[in-house]
Amino acid sequence: MRPLILTVALAAGAAAFAGVAGSQEGINGDSQNSTQKSSAGQQVQNPYANMTPQQRAAATRTFLGLGVEPDKAAAERGAPLFSQNCSFCHGPQAHGATGPSLITSDVVLSDDHGEHLIPFLRKGRPEKGMPAFATMTDDQLRDISEFIHLQVEAVANRGTYHVLNILVGDAEKGKAYVADHCMACHTTETFAHIGSKFRSPDQLQRGWIWPSRPADNALAITATVKTPDGGTIAGRVREVSDFRIAVIDSAGQTHVIDRQPGVDVEMKDPLAAHQALIMTLKNDDMHNVSAYLETLK
Repeated sequence: MRPLILTVALAAGAAAFAGVAGSQEGINGDSQNSTQKSSAGQQVQNPYANMTPQQRAAATRTFLGLGVEPDKAAAERGAPLFSQNCSFCHGPQAHGATGPSLITSDVVLSDDHGEHLIPFLRKGRPEKGMPAFATMTDDQLRDISEFIHLQVEAVANRGTYHVLNILVGDAEKGKAYVADHCMACHTTETFAHIGSKFRSPDQLQRGWIWPSRPADNALAITATVKTPDGGTIAGRVREVSDFRIAVIDSAGQTHVIDRQPGVDVEMKDPLAAHQALIMTLKNDDMHNVSAYLETLK
């Protein structure tokens, strides 16, 4: 049986990601030499980075508890049946339209291969405007069920994503963009051999748009906090909210300061320029820069 906690699992995954990003202790899985630190402090290879797409999909499915893998052949047969009978209400990918999304439906998530969905679809919910599909065969209803399960998989399992070729830009225009927009902060050494430092062009593109913060905290967010008594505390930001801020000073000591009247906080983010860039970056510029950086082997 598929668990009924898909939304919880997705939310937990997002929260875990946010927590890692906030603590600035995430792992850079983009480079070819993606590593993690073991409990003993030794560098170990990150296995996920070296998996095939099929292996990543299976590992992610297990981690999120998504249940059994959908039958893709049955889902392909079910696609036109869903389109003809269900999409006008639930949308072409079951994400919802005039009717609700089926991606987080308890009925869908409690089903494996139609054992619950087939009798449900056959009966329908006339009191809520859902017709009964009493004239369809079990095989047809099972194929529709598998199509719906495949849409859930597509949303929940990032390991199944297939990235198309993104090297469609003009490298010369990309070079000009880098000269105009990047060299105020970077030097030519920053881009030396950058094309060979990532496993794939899409990893490269993600890396230059929003770089990972390295484990040595070289790009950590820092803050200078002035307290009401005139003191000053400076260090790497560990946590921050509207109510308090926690910083780790140069000696490794953590300070938690309530943001009360009289407390002045000045923060500095080395990646602020990249955050601003994201708000204005055009698709053509993104593709052009990626095409240029890929040539720098």
